[in-house]
Amino acid sequence: MSETLPVATIRTQVTVPLRFPDGYTTTARLFTFDGLVDGREHLAFRLGDPGAAERAGDVPLVRPHSECLTGDVFGSQRCDCGPQLREAVQRIADVGGYLLYLRQEGRGIGLYAKLDAYALQDAGLDTFEANVALGHAEDERDYTVAAQMLAALGVGPISVLSNNPEKTEQLGRLGITVTEQVPTGVFLSPANADYLAAKASRAARAADLPFVR
Repeated sequence: MSETLPVATIRTQVTVPLRFPDGYTTTARLFTFDGLVDGREHLAFRLGDPGAAERAGDVPLVRPHSECLTGDVFGSQRCDCGPQLREAVQRIADVGGYLLYLRQEGRGIGLYAKLDAYALQDAGLDTFEANVALGHAEDERDYTVAAQMLAALGVGPISVLSNNPEKTEQLGRLGITVTEQVPTGVFLSPANADYLAAKASRAARAADLPFVR
């Protein structure tokens, strides 16, 4: 049974040209919102032509991407967030859809706490154990705002670009029809191997959750 979704509305929209360090360029339509339940400044990037996908009998591709200052902006090798963001923008632009940039740093615990968790990881804990050791849940992200944004944009059924089945489960429970979960690439490096192994282990556990189509 779907949860009742509080109504959000589009606040502002503006076109922004994007250029990535490897030279890839595209154009996005950025949307801001009023009425998001957590009061944070989340963004939706419309990429390509989502309407073309719908006219072709397909559905828009959507990536809910949690903010990672260290990875997205500064190229940190401790995670795979930056490469996933870069990949998502191009894949969505190619077929039409939305990148939802969610201000949920450190799986929702915040930037300073994420760096505290890094220190605990250096002492031997994995990324999820470190969050728990700091008094947080393994993952505190809530995708209600993502569902609100999609509803405000008038988006119907979607494909979700993610390796995390919990995103799909939450969106389905919030009333978003997800027709498919599309995996992202694997961006392995010596610096993030343990991090990716911990993510894969937790995703395998989360896969036991019901998949809502």
